[in-house]
Amino acid sequence: MASYDYDLFVIGAGSGGVRAARVSAAHGAKVAIAEEHKVGGTCVIRGCVPKKLLVYGAHFAEDLKDAIRFGWQVPAQCAFDWPTLRDNVLAEVERLNGAYTDTLNSHGVEIILERATLTGPHEIALASGKTVTAKYVLIATGAWPAVPECPGHTHGITSNEVFHLDELPKRVLIAGAGYIANEFAGIFHEFGTHVTLINRTDVILRQYDHTIRDRLLQISMTKGIDFRFHAAFEKIEKLESGCLRVSMSNHEPLEVDAVMFATGRVPKTEGLGLDKAGVELDDKGAVKVDDYSQSNVAHIYAVGDVTNRVQLTPVAIREGQAFADTVFNAKPTTVDYGCIPSAVFSHPPMAGVGLTESRARETLGSVRIYTSDFRPMKNVLANRNERALYKMVCEAETDRIVGLHMIGPDAPEILQAAAVAVKAGLTKADFDNVVALHPTMAEELVLLR
Repeated sequence: MASYDYDLFVIGAGSGGVRAARVSAAHGAKVAIAEEHKVGGTCVIRGCVPKKLLVYGAHFAEDLKDAIRFGWQVPAQCAFDWPTLRDNVLAEVERLNGAYTDTLNSHGVEIILERATLTGPHEIALASGKTVTAKYVLIATGAWPAVPECPGHTHGITSNEVFHLDELPKRVLIAGAGYIANEFAGIFHEFGTHVTLINRTDVILRQYDHTIRDRLLQISMTKGIDFRFHAAFEKIEKLESGCLRVSMSNHEPLEVDAVMFATGRVPKTEGLGLDKAGVELDDKGAVKVDDYSQSNVAHIYAVGDVTNRVQLTPVAIREGQAFADTVFNAKPTTVDYGCIPSAVFSHPPMAGVGLTESRARETLGSVRIYTSDFRPMKNVLANRNERALYKMVCEAETDRIVGLHMIGPDAPEILQAAAVAVKAGLTKADFDNVVALHPTMAEELVLLR
């Protein structure tokens, strides 16, 4: 019988890796986890958590203006201090890093704060020069921002660096049209930065329902965010003034103070030594896995964004849990990827679950659409001409709800509970039978027509 230093060696201490390590250790495995940066991964350190805190901070720009209509005596000019918010957010990141570390320690997981790479099927080399062995290896290194190749691209930043800016740019160009691009467009705009968003096509957030994403585009343009569509980078030049001159196709050059790339994320597998272990990757560099997160090498698994299945933190956590239960608890478990809710923390936020209208028509043929297009009560008194939109997609024959999509204040908070009903296969009649909770925005879900 072969003898190994560890039952499980996890490479990457993000959401999926931490869950897998903790639960595997709870099942009795001897576990080590290696992380070259900080414990917590993209979500906690440089992703959804610090981003959401910036979103909260940005909301005060509109809330302070609205407060005047509600009787509060707010100064005409409210000063915003970026370093205060930045430093408080980074301090919270450090606290969470410590909390994740404590959780792993309390479960007996050995934490190795250095880079780890595979040098063979069961062998892992550490940056310090030490080599260890493991019966099972779990790859959980996540994904990394993709940066377009063009002359001068090194002058740009990504979502990794944006949380550490010394000062806010007066003008920023954001490349991309996904959730990261639109979220930071809203954040920068509310902080007083002039924002221009460019994209290679004329569609933003293509995975979301078209009426909801079109509403966000309309609102964003009304707020003063500029969009340049069908634009591809040609070059980025740094001027003597320190500003950046960006040349792009189909548009005039643009002078800005910062360029932020938000053009997608790619699995972080480069340099891990997966080829030495015989692990197969797809054409995007993601680890190929089966329903149980197992690669083509029987004892090597992968979870989270590195597999490029669904790049969402809660999904990575479920995959990590399923892996631990499968391998170390003799309970084969898979993850259900159907009907996963998602959100964009834009201004205003949007959220959706299930099939979009176009996708439902393609797969089901006949559908029924119910909507509510309304102005939230708070916006009415605040004299803010910004409307919310809720949309329900139902199978025509049964009226079963197959999709629910919305944009408006607190849309993600409202959708989470409603997603349970969609996942359960409830019908429009089930919603209609619920008495409205008045006055709320959420009541529109049971009043859709």
